[in-house]
Amino acid sequence: MKIRLFSFLLIALGLVLSLGSCSKSTIKSPKTGWAYNDPKNGGYEYMTGFNQPTGPGLVFVEGGTFTLGRVADDVRYDWNNIPRRVTVSSFYMDETEVTNADYREYLHWLKRVYTDYPLVYQEAMPDTLVWRGALAFNEPMTEYYLRHPSYNDYPVVGVTWLQATQYCDWRTDRVNENMLIKEGVLMLDPNQTSAKNFNTEAYLAGQYEGVVRQDMPNLDPNKTVRKARMEDGFFFPKYRLPTEAEWEFAALGLVAKEELIDSKRMFPWRGNYTRNEDKAKRGTLMANFVRGRGDYMGVSGSLNDAFPFTSPVKTYLPNDYGLYDMAGNVNEWVLDIYRPMSSLDVDELSPYRGNVFKVQQRDADGNIAEKDSLGRIPKRLMTAAENAKRTNYKKSDNRNYRDGDSRSSIGSNNSEQDDSKSTSQMYFPGAGASRLGITSDISDKSRVYKGGSWRDRAYWMIPATRRYMDEDKSTDDIGFRCAMSRLGNSDGK
Repeated sequence: MKIRLFSFLLIALGLVLSLGSCSKSTIKSPKTGWAYNDPKNGGYEYMTGFNQPTGPGLVFVEGGTFTLGRVADDVRYDWNNIPRRVTVSSFYMDETEVTNADYREYLHWLKRVYTDYPLVYQEAMPDTLVWRGALAFNEPMTEYYLRHPSYNDYPVVGVTWLQATQYCDWRTDRVNENMLIKEGVLMLDPNQTSAKNFNTEAYLAGQYEGVVRQDMPNLDPNKTVRKARMEDGFFFPKYRLPTEAEWEFAALGLVAKEELIDSKRMFPWRGNYTRNEDKAKRGTLMANFVRGRGDYMGVSGSLNDAFPFTSPVKTYLPNDYGLYDMAGNVNEWVLDIYRPMSSLDVDELSPYRGNVFKVQQRDADGNIAEKDSLGRIPKRLMTAAENAKRTNYKKSDNRNYRDGDSRSSIGSNNSEQDDSKSTSQMYFPGAGASRLGITSDISDKSRVYKGGSWRDRAYWMIPATRRYMDEDKSTDDIGFRCAMSRLGNSDGK
């Protein structure tokens, strides 16, 4: 994709901006008749034909309708993935899980930039002690897995849900910064330190104080230059964890022909078996998992997968979307908060549980508050009273027991919209329940992970299966991959 910045000469000649297939030229408003992109008319800028490019490392996943939930017997009788037809919007997902090398790049950047805040680097460090077992000799994995080059292409583990989301935030900023450098808006600045580093939200809020190579010429006759804006198409949407529905949809890889899905699929590959059915590779395993009690890699001289622990990404065949390791190897964090009945509770379009509504902090003059130590724009949670006053928002926040349409009797008063109260009402309903010994480890910190791992049986490789763990905990068999929303047309063309 080639992007040419405005020049004052181009403004005088007709002001044409190329951004892939998009352009800014003098056209007239269909509603007022006034010309767009014309300094004589005030300089309102309008871009046509923009098509979102694919971000680094991502694969396009065309959305559609599918059956979310159970496709096999619920052997644990959890009843937490009851089938339901839903629709997922198109999105992008990482081709592979985030690897040790990928995550070390992040750690290197933090250590180099936050020299005055070493705690930032320390808090991002994976917990390498997750490999340690009370009665197993896993010390080599504890000492070498994250750092040794032999494990560069293996998925990172020991990462909490919180650390994974912070990696996504960092990746968003680095990709957007690189885009602005490529297109001449910013200069390369290897000397960024502490809070003085590029942050997408800070830049868009006018609070980035880095090395600016060239501001954008402005069509507004009252101003000569301006910062790049979201409307210019320079910025990628945020990298983030995929929602549970997105992850399950992408893992199944149900690519239909003429609106027809011709077969039910249990795993991310065709067929209901864990070995390859094609003649050329018949009998080879389709993923890295435990075949049976005590069998992690097969028999010497004829190893099943040659990897007792994790395996390098791209070791096994991708699914029909071109995504690797959507079953086995490591489980993966997704964005959602865990609730047993999520499949029945969430919206049928773009299902997701975990919305938290925030407003930007502003000072007495209405200006956005100062950045925090990480260069982020501070935000605060919207209070229940503020949420109730929003006339344009009448849905639940999709997290707690009594949430619902505020126009109905359920969830209509402010106390029931309070996160902590409604959650405790469901899981810790009062003294009577406490006396009965009713407890639960499910809370608003419980996050879903999916996919099965090197230490799991085949059952957990079924995309519909779901488990949960607190967002601040980590294990030796949970990693993650990033996703990005697709904006505009859904076919990616």
